[in-house]
Amino acid sequence: MHARLVAALCALSATALPALAQTSGSQAPPVTVGGVVYGQYQYNLQDSIGAGGLNTGKQNYFAIKRAYINVIGRFSGGLLTRITADIAPAGTGNQVYRLKYAYAAWTPTNSSLTYKFGLIHTPWLDWEEALWDYRMQGTMPIERAGYATSSDFGAGIDGHWSSEGVNAQLTLVNGEGYSGGTGDKGKDVQLRVSVRLSKTDDASRVGGLRLTGYAGYGKRTGGGDRNRFIGLISYKSKQFTVGGEFASTKDTVSPVAADSLNLGGGANATGTVLAAYGVLHFTNSPVAVIGRVDVSDPNTSTNPNKLTRGIAGISYQLNPNLRMLADVDLLSFEATPTNTTNSTRQQALVQMQFTF
Repeated sequence: MHARLVAALCALSATALPALAQTSGSQAPPVTVGGVVYGQYQYNLQDSIGAGGLNTGKQNYFAIKRAYINVIGRFSGGLLTRITADIAPAGTGNQVYRLKYAYAAWTPTNSSLTYKFGLIHTPWLDWEEALWDYRMQGTMPIERAGYATSSDFGAGIDGHWSSEGVNAQLTLVNGEGYSGGTGDKGKDVQLRVSVRLSKTDDASRVGGLRLTGYAGYGKRTGGGDRNRFIGLISYKSKQFTVGGEFASTKDTVSPVAADSLNLGGGANATGTVLAAYGVLHFTNSPVAVIGRVDVSDPNTSTNPNKLTRGIAGISYQLNPNLRMLADVDLLSFEATPTNTTNSTRQQALVQMQFTF
């Protein structure tokens, strides 16, 4: 599998070379190859309890958590294509290779809409990751709680108006995520709309004082509801980022399936996720501080089952292609879990993000 992936990437790069040779210095190449890598050193702040109750001490290790390779084509007529390979650890010292994105996107001339088809971004996570800007630390609250995935197979429409005063995305997808298969006849409809209430010096799609809402309605494979509703108020400038969100989730499945999905048991699980986060960039400095609190309750009718995660850290932007982050990630359970040791809950991390 390793050889096939390398051969495929080499072939994609080779197809780009003739096009690069034909372009002048003032023209952007139609096909580009790049990527992003997340690495870390993790130190568990509590002792790890192994088989038979053996205390194995405070475990620590180095790891590459994610590596993405992006091949992006930009062609005449408003056509864009993208293939992203996702390389992730498999937990056995090996890596898993899979597609993260593979789609074609078309933006008609002078249009505010972009049409996508394939393995595409889902509306919420790509947008919130751009707001938070520290995906290197880990996934966003709703994904970490197990309620969303960042890409899925389907079709969608992106839109923006009034110089990003309004930004929206609508998708129709399988609903199982990029690693969950095609599912059955049921599909998920997902919509995000973000409205800028006030401008700042950040004119991007996530900049300014914004109110953002998301609704996802779908059916699980084999039957049952999969509904997600999120509200977020955020403020982003070049110096500050703050955000606060509330999510409500409903999963209707069989009692056995609910247990396997960690939904707290029962045929109907209504959950909530609350989160608040902030970033402060020091003026004329590569240093920034971050903080975040997530509180997730997988079943509001069953107590106690809340999980609270606190994140705090300081980052240093060495150059546009390399960022370092030192942080703590502290997870606490309202009730003691039966399948989780203390060592997985309290962590000190040194993390790295580099792009090429």
